[in-house]
This record gives sequence, C-alpha cells and structure tokens, in this order.
Amino acid sequence: MPHPILSWLGLAGARPPPGSEAKAAPPLGGSLAVYMTGRPVWTERDYAALAREGFQRNAVVHRAVRLVAESAASIPLTLTRDGRELADHPIASLLLRPNARESGTRFLEGAYGHLLISGNAYLHASALEGEPRELHNLRPDRMQVVAGEDGWPVAYDYRAGSRTLRFDQAGQGPPPILHLTLFHPLDDHYGLSPMEAAAVALDIHNAAGAWNKALLDNAARPSGALVFVGPAGTALSDAQFDRLKGELETSYQGAANAGRPLLLEGGLDWKPLSLSPKDMDFIEAKNGAAREIALAFGVPPLLLGLPGDNTYANYAEANRSFYRQTVIPLVRRTAEAVVQWLGPAFGDGFRLEPDLDAIEALALERESLWRRLGAASFLDDDERREAVGYGRRAPRTDPHPSGEPT
Repeated sequence: MPHPILSWLGLAGARPPPGSEAKAAPPLGGSLAVYMTGRPVWTERDYAALAREGFQRNAVVHRAVRLVAESAASIPLTLTRDGRELADHPIASLLLRPNARESGTRFLEGAYGHLLISGNAYLHASALEGEPRELHNLRPDRMQVVAGEDGWPVAYDYRAGSRTLRFDQAGQGPPPILHLTLFHPLDDHYGLSPMEAAAVALDIHNAAGAWNKALLDNAARPSGALVFVGPAGTALSDAQFDRLKGELETSYQGAANAGRPLLLEGGLDWKPLSLSPKDMDFIEAKNGAAREIALAFGVPPLLLGLPGDNTYANYAEANRSFYRQTVIPLVRRTAEAVVQWLGPAFGDGFRLEPDLDAIEALALERESLWRRLGAASFLDDDERREAVGYGRRAPRTDPHPSGEPT
C-alpha cells in the first residue's frame, strides 16, 4: 500500500523534481500557532551539516558509520513469546520485509545510520485495523517533537518544504512513531550523536585533508621566495613585479606544473622554503583526529586501517571486541524498543533478541563455551543444552515400560 507520507506529499509513484530537496523550508510562522495544539521542541543541531561534513566528506566517519550500521543490521533477530520462538509471527514478518521497497537488513541499516549520524532515528508504522502492516524510516532533520503540558512527547511533526504532517501518539494500536535516541545528558527529547562528540576531531581531520590537497596542488612544496639581487638600493618596478607574479601563478603553480624548471632573469634567485619537523606535526594531528573519531563511534582503529593504537593481538580480537562493546549493545537496545513498540498490538510476553550464534566474530567464544560445558561433569545434558540456548529434551516415551523385548 502507498506510504501515507508519499501520498500526502503527492509523491506516490513519482520522483520529486531535481533540486527540490535542497530548497530551504519557509518558516511556519503564525500558521503554526493557528492550527497546531502543541509547541514543537526544535533541535539544536544541524543534521544536514553533520551528514554533509561527516558522512559524505570524511572517509573515517563514512566507514565508521557504515561498519557499525551494516554489522548491526546483519545480526538476525529472534522473536520469542513465553520462551517459544515465533518464526511466522507478524512482527517477525514485518522485520524481515518492513515495506515493499526495502528488505529488513536495509531498513535496519538505515535506522542505525540515522541514529549514528544524528543521535535520533524515527520509525513509522502504517497500521490497518490496529495492526502495523508496514515500517518506514523517516529523516531526522524533518522530524520535530511536540511536547505536551507535562513536557513529554505527545506527537511528532514531519515537515517537508512548507507542509507539515502531525503524528499523534495517542490512539488505538501502537503509536505511529518510535523515536530511538542515544543518551544525551542535557536534552529531554533528542539524542546526542557520536559525531557531535567528535566534532573538533572531525574539523581537524577535514582541515588537514584540505591542507594536504593545497600542498599537492603547489607541487608538494609549501612555498618559496623569489629574491631580486640587484645593485644596492634598486628594486623591481611595479610592472616587473606584476609580470613575474603573473608568470609564477600561471606557469609554475599547480600539480600540472610540478617539476617544471623555473626560468629567471639576471638578478633573480629562487629560495625554496621547507617544512621543519615541528611543522610536520599536522600529519600526526590528522592521525590523532582519526583515532578520536573512531573512539567516538566505538570502532577499533585497527578495523578502519588507522595507524597507531593497534593494541589488539590481531584483527580477530579487535573484531570480537567491536561486536561485544559496540554492535551488540546497540542491537539489543533497538530490539527491546521495537518489541515494546509493536508487541502490545498482538498481546504480551514478546521478546526480541539478537541471535548471537549467527555472529561469526564470536565463533571462538562459542567454541570455548562448548568445550567448558563438555568438561563440566556436574551438569546433565539438559543443563548443558540450556546453557547454550537450547531447550530441554522432550521426554521420551518408552514403548516397553516393563523392559520386555519385542
């Protein structure tokens, strides 16, 4: 079925005109006070700037976000009720195919990506007769929390261009919006993005990259001095100065002119300037900034190919630590929020948990667990099965209770 937001925007089955997304939305002004019965809580950060300067223009941020989001989305989720796995339940089916345009993995990858870049992710459930039928990701920069009299969210406004659509959280069935956030110590409604915590390191890394580009465009040399050694007290005329300056700019600057010999007239001498070891500290500053960015996202620098801080015994150990400390907590927190959101529409007692046995990076941990359980003689078979996540064996029916052979 067509998504209500696409129908509301008149975009169902049609693509928006080129450049329409880049237009700034006009202020709502007085119309907001006329037809809206709540006060929007405006976000204090610029999601577009974070996405543009970080994810789109910084290789470290781009790879860190993709690594966390793709790793988290690849972990299968297991739905259970009262300890019994439900493979064909509507909630499980929704997570496998949330809508006609996306697979479950792609949908979750988008949710995790929004969460990492902005600190917020908004999932929308399209319901029919009180049951959710489709799930969609909504862009965080278009969403605004509408707080009630007690300060807690009562609705969410979705704004695109000059149009606003309100999602009231009260009503039958699950609330239409699930707002996922990362912890923010100073905001009651919006989450804190890891990119905001690494904003200084991000600026340093981007500036160092721009500096390197300018240096390469200047033939990999910082600069030089053209010295006029003429008779005492003489200097270049304005015409001579302008001519030499123009020749240097047009014929001797840029990567295309690297290594080109400089032709000088009598009395002129070129004095190249070099970088001292202290001036070269910007290289280490860039590497340090990259490590800080990786730290903010919880990604071991080794997994991003960064120099320094490679204190893990090997790549496998770094990958295991990455899953244990970053990916699995993120997936658990998201799964708990999703089942708490969708579960009441179908009853009580639902649990949604990541299937840790499907994570290849934890294979050595599972092997060690099985080895220890096999050596634990004080445990019976049923206790061993429960320790690895299996249920007890079904009681066997003895066809010959008296022990007589057939």
